[in-house]
Amino acid sequence: MKTAKLLAALAGAATLLLAPGTYAQNFPTKPIRLVMPYPPGGSSDILARPIANEMSKSLGQPVLIEYKPGAGSTIGADFIAKSAPDGYNMVMLLTAHAINATLLPKLPYDTVKDFTSITLAATLPLVVVVNAQSNIHSVQDLIAAAKANPGKLNYGSAGPGNTSHLAVEYFKSVVGIDIVHVPYKGSGPAVAGLLGREVDLMFDSLSSSLAQIQAGKFRAIGVSTAKRSQVLPQVPTIAESGVPGFDISAWYGIFAAAGTPAPIVQKLNAEFIKAMAVPDAKQRIEGYGYQIVGSTPAQLDAHVKSEIARWGKVVKDSGAQAN
Repeated sequence: MKTAKLLAALAGAATLLLAPGTYAQNFPTKPIRLVMPYPPGGSSDILARPIANEMSKSLGQPVLIEYKPGAGSTIGADFIAKSAPDGYNMVMLLTAHAINATLLPKLPYDTVKDFTSITLAATLPLVVVVNAQSNIHSVQDLIAAAKANPGKLNYGSAGPGNTSHLAVEYFKSVVGIDIVHVPYKGSGPAVAGLLGREVDLMFDSLSSSLAQIQAGKFRAIGVSTAKRSQVLPQVPTIAESGVPGFDISAWYGIFAAAGTPAPIVQKLNAEFIKAMAVPDAKQRIEGYGYQIVGSTPAQLDAHVKSEIARWGKVVKDSGAQAN
């Protein structure tokens, strides 16, 4: 696999030397695959669909979403890390990509070296949700209930290492409570679990739970960012609710395999940013609570490194485990 990847990289470099002015111009000449490392229906899927639709129009080739869920996003990430560095295979990775660097020490790839950054597409608040039939009506209610019944409450997450897992572990360590982690295979299944009252609460990506909040099936009691969400302005922040300084958001980055030629990276970066600026797509994305970023590749590089350091400390301080 490594030999094939090296040959593909050398072939790409040779093409650049022979025709540097036409290499990126001719790209793409076939469909592009955008891997989702989580099941359909989650926050990455919700963000990716309008972007892929607009890019397909702009590039003249389909941008196909392909699901490769499992193992806390590492199956999809590993697939891209070992794919040809030609720009035809990309992956949308979330905050878990940085968390896994510490939480899962035996990863089959290097979190930094085996990927080429394309763009930090967007960020998104987490929302603390309970079933509408719950007796918990605020973050302070949650803390009080957990302290009165240590180890009795449980929370769902989109899987080990996901932001919806580590954000709660961080929250637990800050406020001094004991609630039990119940991991699911993605945000969609976790939402279903809370609907069925299999779990007591979630710190879910806002986009995944928004429909259930609006339908009155979930009660939103707090948002994880320093400022309130424009989509749920009536819901206080966790910081406002008695946990000063609490500020966590999910992020969504686009990556290709290491060694992807710079002209292709630049073209893809421009296409992603252009797609998110199309009025219909922008309205749809922001309507789910995302904050569009559209960074440069270098900015995403720096962001990943800083997030590895930040979440590494959370993993160690909280004692979180991939269970």
